[in-house]
Amino acid sequence: MNIPMLDLSEQYQSLKEEMLSALDQVMSSSHFILGANVKKLEADVAEYSRVGHGIGVANGSDAIHIALQAAGVKSGDEVITTPFTFFATGGSIVRAGATPVYVDIDPVTFNIDPKKIEAAITEKTKAIIPVHLYGQTADMEEICAIADKHQLAVIGDAAQAIGAKHKGKTVAEYGTAATYSFFPTKNLGAYGDAGMVVTNDDQVAENSRVIRVHGSKPKYYHHVLGYNSRLDEMQAAVLNVKFPHLDKWSELRRERAAIYTHLLNEQLGDLVKTPVEKEGNYHVFHQYTIRVEKRDELQAFLKEQGVQTMIYYPLPLHVQPVFRDLGYKEGDMPESEKAAKEALSLPMFPELKQEQQEYVVAKIAEFFKK
Repeated sequence: MNIPMLDLSEQYQSLKEEMLSALDQVMSSSHFILGANVKKLEADVAEYSRVGHGIGVANGSDAIHIALQAAGVKSGDEVITTPFTFFATGGSIVRAGATPVYVDIDPVTFNIDPKKIEAAITEKTKAIIPVHLYGQTADMEEICAIADKHQLAVIGDAAQAIGAKHKGKTVAEYGTAATYSFFPTKNLGAYGDAGMVVTNDDQVAENSRVIRVHGSKPKYYHHVLGYNSRLDEMQAAVLNVKFPHLDKWSELRRERAAIYTHLLNEQLGDLVKTPVEKEGNYHVFHQYTIRVEKRDELQAFLKEQGVQTMIYYPLPLHVQPVFRDLGYKEGDMPESEKAAKEALSLPMFPELKQEQQEYVVAKIAEFFKK
């Protein structure tokens, strides 16, 4: 049996007729940038996120960068975030002119540990970026309380967590703004790059709209240094076709996660640490990530058995070569460093079959029996 990390073919076949019609309408209209499809998607995603504004941009990385700039982050500022995340989180802080300050994670959720944030705040701190990793929200109530106390912006990196909730609220309802990625592998994925800033802050929304079009308002009059980062009509049309199915797909992911957890706990017990959904959270399982010893050996064995897995992420940001000038070293973030050696993401997508999951777990059990 060959089991990929992600298979989008069945999803496409189920939507093919509607998808081709939507794309044909865009091409027939000859309106390719910031048109009706973008406006509809922005309005629908903002309503879904329970905030007033959605600002479509070119990709999820730009969404973080633009949200930071729109919130007033500038050269010389510091932004606190987690080192256990994709490079875009730290990279966007630097692109905005600021310095990333890394805080270690909670080993249970893989998300930033709120109890360690306050010690990292200085007079230069301007914002906090909690990352809602693998589809589970960070502890936003506690993080926002700290931010309010110190008058800091909070930009939630929700690239993997559209639809996730914390104590009944969406990721966008907490803090200054949140950002989504619509990269093809995401729970709501385009057929190329796309992203969005979502916010209840009118000024942050207006700033984001201006920044995404070279900082111009009105056209050809530039008051800030912006960027060319617009969500195009083709990708918006794809996302508009997919969007009504998002909640159903999230539920299917949760069902498959429950199957994995049951099978792994039943067959492997303490040999594998399964994901923990923190009380009060609604986890949308962008990834199903286990923790195991001998992770690299297990991954190699599963590959031989036809099971694709991924490591998110093998090297935390604080020890990435590009950030060496920040002065961090191995041992500074022990929980992130340990997670980077143990985390392994198993195949996860709504169309994943139970017999495929049973095969994956059987092969993991076979590895440990050896």
